Amino acid sequence: MKSLGHPAKLSGLYVPQFIQPEDVIRVLNAAEICFTLVGAHGLGGWTGTRRARSAVDVVVRTKHVKKASAALTAAFPDLDVTDAPLVVRLRNRDMGAAVINLLKPAPSLVLAALRNTRTVRSGRLTYKVPSLEMALALTFDRIVSVYRDDVEKVRDAADFGRMVRRHADVNWRRLSALGDQVIAGGGRALVATVRRVRAGERLIRRPFAESPL
Repeated sequence: MKSLGHPAKLSGLYVPQFIQPEDVIRVLNAAEICFTLVGAHGLGGWTGTRRARSAVDVVVRTKHVKKASAALTAAFPDLDVTDAPLVVRLRNRDMGAAVINLLKPAPSLVLAALRNTRTVRSGRLTYKVPSLEMALALTFDRIVSVYRDDVEKVRDAADFGRMVRRHADVNWRRLSALGDQVIAGGGRALVATVRRVRAGERLIRRPFAESPL
């Protein structure tokens, strides 16, 4: 598993007032907060992509969300907090754009994301990213979400396809179990979707307004 590397460097070049993932990790580690790095910076090692991302995305243990928000705003005082049902967005006060997202998926999915991880070392930093099966399940969750923007789902589908094509060593039983944490019956649908991609079929066959299941 690769460390942060290129996505973070690209983001620093193209995103004004970008907060480096390493700095977010240091703050959360110092506050002893249980988290998993996700999004482009957390899944880049699985997708193999070099893509700038304006925000750092993390999944935090539910009871640590407020503590994480307080620690990050103390470390970065130019951030304002917007607490939405599915995410706490920490926005740069001058730009108004979110630079850190504390994701709040379903509680069962939070626990799964914190338990199914790989440990990564970047210099002296140690942090966790999702396992391959967890990365696929989290991306699948974004694809089938009725709350996610259709344009964003195109990128999610691309990430999903890249992960499937790059990695053949999927644990099918674990993948199915994690899919069931996304939606009822999601395990079977997730496994079927991975098999479709491997067979060369199109990942999304219906309009984005509907589930691709």
